[in-house]
Parts: sequence; C-alpha cells; structure tokens
Amino acid sequence: MSFAFSTVVRRPLIVALAALLGLAAAGCGVNNVPTLEERAKASWGEVQNQYQRRADLIPNLVETVKGYAAQEREVLTAVVEARAKASQVKVDASTITDPAKFKEYQDAQNQLSGALGRLLVTVERYPDLKSNQNFLALQSQLEGTENRVAVARRDYIQAVQAFNTEIRTFPGVIWAKLFWGAKAMESFTATSGAERPPAVKF
Repeated sequence: MSFAFSTVVRRPLIVALAALLGLAAAGCGVNNVPTLEERAKASWGEVQNQYQRRADLIPNLVETVKGYAAQEREVLTAVVEARAKASQVKVDASTITDPAKFKEYQDAQNQLSGALGRLLVTVERYPDLKSNQNFLALQSQLEGTENRVAVARRDYIQAVQAFNTEIRTFPGVIWAKLFWGAKAMESFTATSGAERPPAVKF
C-alpha cells in the first residue's frame, strides 16, 4: 500500500520537476542560439531570392538596350559577364560562416551592381530608349528589386548582428559552445566607393 502511494506521489513530483527544469532552461536562453541562427538563415534566403530576381531581369533589360544602343557593346558585355559571374558564385545558409566564400559572393554582386549602374548611366544618351515603354517597365522593376535587395540585406545584417552577439555574450556563449557548436556569421560591408555616384560621360 505504501509502495503504491509513494509511486503515485513520486510520478507527479518527477513530472513537475522536469517541467520546472525545462522552463528554467528555456528561461536562461538555451534556445536563443538556434532561434537566432534560423532567423539569420531565413534572412539570408531572402537576400539570395532578391539577387536572383535581379539576375532574372537583366537579360530582358540588356536585349531592350541592345535594340536601341547596339554600339554600347562594351557596357552590355560587362553586364552580361558580371551577371554570369554572380550566378556562378554560390553561397548558401551553410557557408555564410566562411569569410572567403562570403566575400567572393559579395564582390560578385557588387561587380554586377556596378555594371548595371554604368548601363543605366549610358542609357541617358538615348532619349528614344529612355521613353520606350518596355525599357521603362524593366527599369522600374529593376529599381524596385534594388530596393528589395537593400531591405533584405538590412534585415540580414540585423539578424546576423543579433546571432553573433548572442553567441559571444553570456550566457549564449556557453550554450553555443556546449550544445550548438555555433560559429559567427559573415555580414555585408559597404562597397568601396559606394558613397560616390557614377560619373556620367557624354
């Protein structure tokens, strides 16, 4: 009788203690590391999504410009080559902790941004092209995509900052080392010369 009573009392006590320990572990931040890591990875996916959207617009933009300004072969070729290079560099969520690969990806995207900027400056020389409805629609989509890229990059930078801070400060640093083996993630930096507008030459 006493055995049955102690088992009946002991079982709820064990369940209550397990629940209390679970709450204590959750309250001390053991789950913060994977939560913030997943948030940063999701933000990275959105960055890649917007860069892909931009890459998908470029062939139509180049063809439209070519129809009006075929003599701008050098500028058009630079855009096509930069797009090809940017498409070849692959960085997924598992490699954003690799500084060399991340830099390669960022450099390729920056090169494409620069080539697109030169193309759009070149278009200023062609009033007929500037008033073409197809070109105007593509230019508007490209501008919208560039804005989305900027927002996605900002969100990614903030998510990485939160994650990197968590794994370098107490108590997150303990959980990162003991349970998750988390490594700091790379973040975007400003492009060299980004503060200067492209030079317009007529």
